[in-house]
Amino acid sequence: MPVERWSPAQVAAVAPDAGSLSGARGVHILGTGLSGGILWGLCRGSGKDPYQVCVDLAAPAYKCSCPSRKSPCKHALGLLLVWSTGPMIDESATAPAFVIAWRTAPPRAPRAPRTADPATAVKRAAQVAAGMTELSRWLDDQIHQGLAAAERTGSQPYDTMAARLVDAKAPGAAATVRRLGTVAGIGPHWADRLLGDLALLRLLVAGHDRLDTLAPDLAATVRTRIGFPTATEDVLAGPAVRDHWQVLGQADSDDGTLTTRRTWLLGAQTGRFALHLAFAAPGQSLAADLLPGTAFDADLCFYPGAAPLRALIKDRFGPVRPLRPAPVGATPLAAALSGWASTLAADPWRTDTPVLITGLVPSTDGHLTGPGGDALPLAAGHRAPWWLLAAAGGTPATVAGEWTPDGLRPLAAWSGGRFVPAPPPAPGAGSGHSPELPPDLLAAALIGTARRPYKALSPPTPTPSTPPPSTPAPPSAAAPAGAAPAGAAPVSPGGGAALLEAAATALVYARAGVTLGSGHAPVVAAPPETGRPLPVDAGERLRRLLADGGTQQAQELLGQWLAAAAGHGGHVPPDTLPALLDLGRRNGAIRPDLARVAGERGHWLAGLRTDWQWLLGEATAAPGDPAVWGTGTPGERLGLLASLRATNPAAGLALLRSTWATEAPEDRARFAGALSTGLSPADDTFLDEALDDRRKEVREAALDLLRRLPGSALGQRMTARAHAAVTLDGARLVVVPPAELTPELHRDGISAQPSRGTGVQAWLLEEVIAGTPLTTWTEAFGRDPAGVVALARGHDWATPLLHGWAKAAIAQRAPAWAAGLVDDDQREGGDQPEGSGLREAVRWDLHLLLPPADLARIAADFLRREDHLAHRLLAVHPGAWPDELAVAVIETITHRARTDRHSWQLAELCRAAAHAMPPRFSPHLTRLAAELGGTDPSRVRPVAELARTLTFRREMLEEFA
Repeated sequence: MPVERWSPAQVAAVAPDAGSLSGARGVHILGTGLSGGILWGLCRGSGKDPYQVCVDLAAPAYKCSCPSRKSPCKHALGLLLVWSTGPMIDESATAPAFVIAWRTAPPRAPRAPRTADPATAVKRAAQVAAGMTELSRWLDDQIHQGLAAAERTGSQPYDTMAARLVDAKAPGAAATVRRLGTVAGIGPHWADRLLGDLALLRLLVAGHDRLDTLAPDLAATVRTRIGFPTATEDVLAGPAVRDHWQVLGQADSDDGTLTTRRTWLLGAQTGRFALHLAFAAPGQSLAADLLPGTAFDADLCFYPGAAPLRALIKDRFGPVRPLRPAPVGATPLAAALSGWASTLAADPWRTDTPVLITGLVPSTDGHLTGPGGDALPLAAGHRAPWWLLAAAGGTPATVAGEWTPDGLRPLAAWSGGRFVPAPPPAPGAGSGHSPELPPDLLAAALIGTARRPYKALSPPTPTPSTPPPSTPAPPSAAAPAGAAPAGAAPVSPGGGAALLEAAATALVYARAGVTLGSGHAPVVAAPPETGRPLPVDAGERLRRLLADGGTQQAQELLGQWLAAAAGHGGHVPPDTLPALLDLGRRNGAIRPDLARVAGERGHWLAGLRTDWQWLLGEATAAPGDPAVWGTGTPGERLGLLASLRATNPAAGLALLRSTWATEAPEDRARFAGALSTGLSPADDTFLDEALDDRRKEVREAALDLLRRLPGSALGQRMTARAHAAVTLDGARLVVVPPAELTPELHRDGISAQPSRGTGVQAWLLEEVIAGTPLTTWTEAFGRDPAGVVALARGHDWATPLLHGWAKAAIAQRAPAWAAGLVDDDQREGGDQPEGSGLREAVRWDLHLLLPPADLARIAADFLRREDHLAHRLLAVHPGAWPDELAVAVIETITHRARTDRHSWQLAELCRAAAHAMPPRFSPHLTRLAAELGGTDPSRVRPVAELARTLTFRREMLEEFA
């Protein structure tokens, strides 16, 4: 039976860390095959012999001959990535000897259950009893003195008591006490949280005092909470539960000394939840053998307890399968709460329980709502579920999560047959804790029983053997005035223990009796998509780019991916939209392409969140209805205007004039810029009037267009000023710069702020020339652009003249003038490091105007001469490199990789080539990296990275073909 291929997301889920996954993408696979459910391959390593890699896809299990201690290592991950994204591997291939040896190796014999030493057990029980007795006295002291003092004492008393419990062999109780030090005096409602945790500790002490009389399962729960160990072999020796276990989701937590991964499972037949825990010390990787969104057939053995959830996997049967279209066993909201109450009744110390709820839609105020209007709050850090809104679009989804007293912590969701993991909680979100205890009880605990004796109802002691009902009404916790409620037993005096027991009763009743909320309106569903989705493989590659984080390389590749996607047409996978919209918020360069592929779902999301509404202002495909001008988003209106300008410029101008006076300032600037399409003398009057606009952005947009518009009134005014300032007397220029900045000059775009080190008259001369049409000079002086530029060589006013012409060439996009100015600047600069005439920023902007072939020729010449300016030219070269430049760069890389002692120069050149060299040259770089295998790794690494990036780009473009 063929093995179902994993998705790239499944491969990413088993990676021990982000570094391993990133390194896996650069692994060079020499050969691979699939035999008997074992994926195998040979990977190039640092030595002469390749690494031998095996992956058992059913377990999953991993083996690699490399020295890495991570499991899976980057070679195993690289093999899985090739299998998940490449062509199907022939399963009839003969497995090599190392695969057969691993497959036929005898399994490790399970260890027999340990035989406990009676003397050791008795000794430990005595130590724990002494520690719990001391804990009981300490708890009473806290209430006797009053919790108000905890705000001043900090964590020291809790750390001291925790250390004593560790010595007493009660690590579970010690961890709880130590955690109290992070609660006392910290955050809102800290006293309520502190009293509740102290009360549950008192309940644990009461349970320990009655261990001999408790039911065995309940006694096991108490022993586990205290910290009595349960051997793994003892658990595996117990009864096993076989089922098809559905992996609902994972959550990692780190307390500084240990990283814990909680993985929740649900049996498809039994409907039973199970919790699998994995631990890792600092610097170690967590086990990654359970993949969220999959299912597997296995035997599970549960740890003993009154509400057994934690389990170990004993045996697996068959391969891992994707969990499609959604997990079995989802329940409505009410049933999920009922399960929480039952769990809490059996284990009152529990603070979370798994839930799988169907038909949920987020509300606008941090809740998930069901079909009948019932709602549950989301926990802090999860109250803005953009991941779920993006994936489901406001339609009902199945959600897996952990219900806690602070709300629901989502782990994953299923919508439209797709598994969508929830992101980690938002940082800095706080605890989201609401008061759970009666105010009078809390007041008594804050003051302390030393100042106000506490009187409790009799009998007061809640014990684990008397669990609360599933939907109770919280009882009255205290009677400060000595009066008991009607029908209650008479009160008897009590101290700290009685107050804590009353608090435990109130806390457990309050948590178990939580009810569904109402009045939380779900979001209005997103409109259906009107376009086609992008290719599936392209969507998977997008997820990989987003998972790589905010590295410069990932940002560059993402920009190219978006450009290719916009050219192909279609919309991105909905679950990628939150990350993309966040990136677009920070990077304006990707916004136009992103707006074209965001689809209806993207624009719907942008309308729900203020800092994403930039998307609504981006021009999208032109709508067919002209009424959009009055009702559409800014982006739709801009699209309509651009469409009209492309087909009927006069109609577009008339449409803009009709509402110009009432447009918002930011919209006026964007709409004025849209007149660049179909720009003609008919637009001159309107744009000239826009120079009087109060908004600077509007004036700048109009000025930019007028400087490019032949025969504009602005150009005529600047021409008159230029001829008054610069004339030709024979072969020499006569310059009389403007004397002062007049209001007319300021209106026509001349700033009052000269650049640093420039005099006022020189600055005014430079700005007048910058605003003058360049054809003025060639016509008036009878010379070509290079001849006009030559007139300024050696002139007293050469600097403002050359910079004025350069700015005009940039604004008017005149390649001939740019070439003349660049050639003159290189001639004047000679051997000087940075040239002599033009300022650096202006000079590099001129390079962008050169025809790509000319710029490539200059850069290639610089490379061959080993000129240091070559790297700067490569950086400003627009778009993909011509073949001449690509070949020159490959020649330079080859030479430097084999002879250059300065590897940083090679690395810089490879970084520049990674995103601009045509991807079809990837085989050349791959062969070069292989040929360099035995040389200095600092030279091989940048070449290999360049080859990988080019291969990545080539595959990326092929996915859109």
